[in-house]
Amino acid sequence: MRPRHIALAVLVAALWGVNFVVIELGLDHFPPLLFSALRFLAAAVPAIFLLGRPSVAWKWVVGVGLVLGVGKFGLLFIGMDQGMPAGLSSLVLQIQAVFTALFAALALSERPGRIRVAGMAVALAGIAVAAVDEGAGGPVLAFVLVVGAAACWGVSNVFTRRAAPRDALTFMVWVSAVPVLPLLGLSLLFEGPDRDAEALASLDWSGVGIILFVAWVSTVFGFGAWGFLLRRYPASSVAPFTLLVPVFGMSSAALVLGEGVSPLRWCAAALLVGGVALTSGVGLRTAAPRPEPDAGAATASGPRAAAGARVRRPAGPAAPPPGASASRTPSTPTCPDPARPGTPPAAAPRSPAAAE
Repeated sequence: MRPRHIALAVLVAALWGVNFVVIELGLDHFPPLLFSALRFLAAAVPAIFLLGRPSVAWKWVVGVGLVLGVGKFGLLFIGMDQGMPAGLSSLVLQIQAVFTALFAALALSERPGRIRVAGMAVALAGIAVAAVDEGAGGPVLAFVLVVGAAACWGVSNVFTRRAAPRDALTFMVWVSAVPVLPLLGLSLLFEGPDRDAEALASLDWSGVGIILFVAWVSTVFGFGAWGFLLRRYPASSVAPFTLLVPVFGMSSAALVLGEGVSPLRWCAAALLVGGVALTSGVGLRTAAPRPEPDAGAATASGPRAAAGARVRRPAGPAAPPPGASASRTPSTPTCPDPARPGTPPAAAPRSPAAAE
């Protein structure tokens, strides 16, 4: 990856880590379901009126919106409201890499290799240690809700992979519009109209700033930048940067909220981060980054070909036509580069450890 793209990936991981602290602060202002609804409302409006329609089927927009918006963030916000610490939430949520691999194996026939299976086992051991630590001093139900949020994230990753949106920013904005009404309805049903009205009536500038951060910075910019990176590099090169999220999350929670980290939690962090690293393919050989188009390069359809210059073809089977699948490992589907429609996939096989 280019240095500026590495810096962008680290920045997104830092913003996502700090976002857990901001969510913790926001829960002092709003009920969890109302907070999540306001977050997606601010992420969708007014951007939805400035961007075009998403380049995917509406079923994927609705599916990702419900699973990611209502499922993942609804459970996460409720879990944190019920007492799950911000730093531990940022750590436990990374088990989504294991859920993504499991659901991809079921839905996409992506068979995980031995290293990825070992990584899943290590990560699950980390979750067990974290559960023991949280069970000794915190609400177990809140812990289970955050694990459920990670499972919903895994499902949304598989849906997003099937959708393969060309413009991640437009896709995320439209996805953000889907959960607003369901979350508002659930908030009125379970949190009550009186509690919601009280929260809105007492809205101040700090509450507005919190909503704008989680909506525009964490959601729109974060997911948009992440999609930008995934369009240019294999997922197995980008996904490992999510391992920095709990680092920033636990550090910022300790600095801002004064959360302590017990020895068991350090052990859980080591196991979980190590397991997710193996599941995500850290240390495995990955494909080279997709080359940027070279305006000065001569191609078979360019000026040199028109002048009669010979194009030397490699021996062996003919290259696949545009849109056809290139050779790949059994566990990872290969698709054309969404950033350049109509171009064939890269010749180098992608790593079987690609993760969302």
